[in-house]
Amino acid sequence: MTSSGDLLQQGRGDPPSTEELIRLALNEEDEHAAWEPVSVLHFRPTPEVLAAAERLCFSSVPKERALGANILGQLGVPERAFPEECFGILAEMLGKEHDPLVFEAIGIAFGHLHDKRAISLLAPLSKHQDNDVRFGIVKGLLNHPDATAIATLIELTKDEDEDVRNWATFGLGSRVDIDTAEIRAALLERVTDSHNETRGEALVGLARRKDPRALEPIIQELSSEHIGILALQAAETLGDPRLLPALFRLEHDWQGDEDSHVKTLRDALRSCSVLERS
Repeated sequence: MTSSGDLLQQGRGDPPSTEELIRLALNEEDEHAAWEPVSVLHFRPTPEVLAAAERLCFSSVPKERALGANILGQLGVPERAFPEECFGILAEMLGKEHDPLVFEAIGIAFGHLHDKRAISLLAPLSKHQDNDVRFGIVKGLLNHPDATAIATLIELTKDEDEDVRNWATFGLGSRVDIDTAEIRAALLERVTDSHNETRGEALVGLARRKDPRALEPIIQELSSEHIGILALQAAETLGDPRLLPALFRLEHDWQGDEDSHVKTLRDALRSCSVLERS
C-alpha cells in the first residue's frame, strides 16, 4: 500500500488529486504523516479544495469532520484564501458538533483564522467537561486582545489539565501585550505550578511586563535541578542584575557545553550585565 510519504515524495507524474490527498490523510495511521497531505492542500487554495473540505465538515464521520476543519484552518499558504467562507463553515459546524476531537479541530482552525468573531462562539465552551475541547478553545482564543478572550484565558490558566493551563498561560504571557493587574495575578499564580513549562511561561509573561515579583521565582528556577529554557528566557527578558549570581553559577557548571540553553544563558548574562553597568 502506498503511504502518504511515498506518494508525496514522488518526483514524476501528475501531482495527487484533492480526493487522493484526502484519502491519504484519512487512511494514514501515523498522526504526523497524516498532516503531510493536509499541508499540500493548504498550498492548493482552490474552489475545489474548499468544496471538498466543506463536504468533509458535514460528514457523519467525526474523523472526516475533523479533517475538514484542519484543511479550512490554514487554507491558503502563504496568503490566506476564502477567509469568509472558511469562517462561515466552521461556525456552522460548531453549532452542530458533539464530538470532542472535532470540537478541538474547530477551535484550532479558528485560531489560525484570527477572526475576532470566533471569540463569542468559543468562550461559552471553556467549561466543557472534555479536556480536548477546552484545549481547542485555548488555541482558538490566542492572539486576541479582547476582554472576553482574556477573561476566558485567565480562567483556563487554572484548568485541571496541564496542557490547557500551559497554553492559556502562554497565551496571556506572550501572545498578547495587554498589561493588567488581572493578567499579572493570573501569571503570578502559575509560577508555583506543578507543570514545569507552565511555570516557565508564567515567568516569561511576568518578565515581559517587568513585574518585580518575577525575580525570586526566576532565581528559584535557575537554582533548581532541571533548568528549563523558559526560565533563562525570563531572566534575559527581566534583565535584573540580581539574577547574575545564579546565572554565573550556571555558566560555571555548564562550562564547555554548547547547546541552545547555553546560548540563551549567555544572552541572559548580557542582558543583566548591561542593566548593571547602566
